[in-house]
Amino acid sequence: MTVRTRFAPSPTGYLHLGGARTALFSWAYARHFGGTFILRIEDTDLERSTPEAVQAILDGMEWLGLQHDEGPFYQMKRMDRYREVVMQMLQSGTAYHCYSSPEEVEAMRERQRAAGEKPRYDGTWRPEPGKTLPPVPEGRKPVVRFRNPPEGDVTWNDLVKGPITISNRELDDLIIARPDGTPTYNFCVAIDDWDMQITHVIRGDDHVNNTPRQINILQALGAPLPQYGHVPMILGADGEKLSKRHGAVSVMEYPAQGYLPEAMLNYLARLGWSHGDDEIFSTEQLCEWFDLDHLSKSPAQFNPEKLAWLNNHYIKQADNARLEGLVRPLMEKEGAQFDGAPELQSVIALMKDRANTINELASGAMLFYRQPLPDAALFAQHVTEVVKPALLQFAEGCKSVEWNKAALSALMKETLAAHKLKMPQLAMPLRLIVTGQLQTPAIDAVLELFGREVVVARLAKFL
Repeated sequence: MTVRTRFAPSPTGYLHLGGARTALFSWAYARHFGGTFILRIEDTDLERSTPEAVQAILDGMEWLGLQHDEGPFYQMKRMDRYREVVMQMLQSGTAYHCYSSPEEVEAMRERQRAAGEKPRYDGTWRPEPGKTLPPVPEGRKPVVRFRNPPEGDVTWNDLVKGPITISNRELDDLIIARPDGTPTYNFCVAIDDWDMQITHVIRGDDHVNNTPRQINILQALGAPLPQYGHVPMILGADGEKLSKRHGAVSVMEYPAQGYLPEAMLNYLARLGWSHGDDEIFSTEQLCEWFDLDHLSKSPAQFNPEKLAWLNNHYIKQADNARLEGLVRPLMEKEGAQFDGAPELQSVIALMKDRANTINELASGAMLFYRQPLPDAALFAQHVTEVVKPALLQFAEGCKSVEWNKAALSALMKETLAAHKLKMPQLAMPLRLIVTGQLQTPAIDAVLELFGREVVVARLAKFL
């Protein structure tokens, strides 16, 4: 059997983290078995589906690198197929026309609630042997309802949660086609999974209640059943369902905030799945290791600090040329002056260990690409009369010293010894004069990158 999985989002909003994790698990499972991963856009909700949301889903999948093997398929382009199956079900008696109005259905549900019963369609128009159906209301277009089995149970061995059983008495005859003929969600999903020969459905556990309905439809059609696995939801750090108040929840907000896709993939993989104690692993390792046996049955908790830690790891591992391509546009927006400044890749090599995001890296690198404007109060605090002689001696030494980190470090130690000062007394004013700020990487490395000409000129200007 060839494994065939699918990711089937509804384009009613952005691709959120829960959806991205579902896509990742489905993709990795297919890759692990050398199978096929299918992308399907479930766009039958015409009121809420938008082209912008479709594009956001495609952009998110592309950024994450989750390439699909087939698709994207759009349900709205499969209407003829759905109508064909509805007609077959009407002819076979597994579906029927129902003329109850929405108001009548709601009234019957109110009566059931009042009687302490579960509200459901009461089968008014369901054909039964010896039953006389009501007269057809004039001018009213019917819906089509699925003839759900009245007895027995629906049982499946969930790939994540284990055996699940739901009584057919809990399920009513759901609508599979609206009065205008458009099919409904559960019906479309079942037909799509059948036609696309899906073998494994991996999705969020908010779909558990849909599964018995889809199983019953597939069984009524004599179609093979996929295996189902329902992944627990992602919670915020406070234990509540993940939402906008927990920070960015659209996947495409993360590249804008400076996260790398490999960090996001690594992080999402560990939200509800594990491989021993491994925290950091490549996409290739994920595909090699991934199985459904190690998916957690409990909700995962989103931890922004853990994501930032992983992102820092991948930034440190990343090629400097690639990082330059990400950093330079951000710096240009901030007015970075690259002419006569250090090579950007060399600056990135110095700065990237300290950055949790690309945005932080770009912000930190800016100290090499703008004119320093030391705060007057800080300047007065650090460039004192006690320190000025040492600064002047160091500035003079900079004119002839061999220009590398080791020689600059030796010159600083020599200057400190001559004036009986401690390192911060010289390093802090040097940072302030050369960069305009007090927080930088090691000052000897910073001075080396700036170059002799810039350092000498700035010391002369401020001293």
